[in-house]
Amino acid sequence: MKAAVVFEKGNAPQYADFQEPEVTQENEILVSVKAASIKNLDKARASGNHYSTENEIHQPTIVGSDGVGFLEDGTKVYFFSKKGTVAEKAVVDKNKIVRIPEQLDFSTAAALPNAVMGSAMALKFKARVQPGNVVLVNGATGITGRIAVQIAKVYGAKKIIVTGRNEESLQSLLELGADEAVSLHLNDQDFQSKIKGIHNETPIDIIVDYIWGHSVEMILSAFKGDGTFSHKTKLITIGGMSGDTIQLSSQILRATDIQISGSGLGSWTKEESALLFSEIIPEMFQAAIDGKLKIETEDVDIKNIESAWNAEIQTGKRLVIRI
Repeated sequence: MKAAVVFEKGNAPQYADFQEPEVTQENEILVSVKAASIKNLDKARASGNHYSTENEIHQPTIVGSDGVGFLEDGTKVYFFSKKGTVAEKAVVDKNKIVRIPEQLDFSTAAALPNAVMGSAMALKFKARVQPGNVVLVNGATGITGRIAVQIAKVYGAKKIIVTGRNEESLQSLLELGADEAVSLHLNDQDFQSKIKGIHNETPIDIIVDYIWGHSVEMILSAFKGDGTFSHKTKLITIGGMSGDTIQLSSQILRATDIQISGSGLGSWTKEESALLFSEIIPEMFQAAIDGKLKIETEDVDIKNIESAWNAEIQTGKRLVIRI
């Protein structure tokens, strides 16, 4: 079969022949793949730089961690797999398949679930979002951040604040459901003052963070209490685009009712992971059909995978490989 294969660690995948996978276990099923999205996760895993691949010995590998296609009986499905998905065929776990409604196109169905994993899982299971909550999405101009804004709205958030550096994308988030935008181009004092003012006026219940680094240090400083009772806020980090470490003052944690945790592969329970496939992704597929979730894609034929791998994709769009 044809597939997108990384032959040497660090190189772009190539359109090449690869052995067709075989079903060897009772819980597995064969999928004829029609499309698969390419995420930062896929690129990190392909390069060997992701924490889930640190101890693996590299060998020729098919890229991709999820995809969409047809089962042998013609059922239209989304699936998740660590065995590579940008190929004509894929063997997947039956428990990691979601039926795709006929009204939903393959490109949207391929692009949406990873962003859902990076937003709905944090909001639902880590933050325990409730209708009426005030949510701050830090670094919201990326694809997953844009979906987080929309999902927070789906979950009933009363107010959504967004931060980011891309001014055009930041303003477009106001059309997707955000109520207030704060630029990360502001100097530290002005940024902290802006966040503190918002928090004093409408106390922030949840911070969903995609970039970590200095912006989180500023947000935490803006939240720092003065010894009186403070509002409970949950900070959930999902990415580290601005740096993997921060300086955290012990005083902030002692003087502020803030809880910090992360959301990502390895942080979810088996029960939560199961609900991702049985409830959350189906719910978000329906939200997309209903016009409550929007995601843009850049579709490329698998034959052009090598040139598309490192190409610059327009901000806010997900690269989808069509097969």
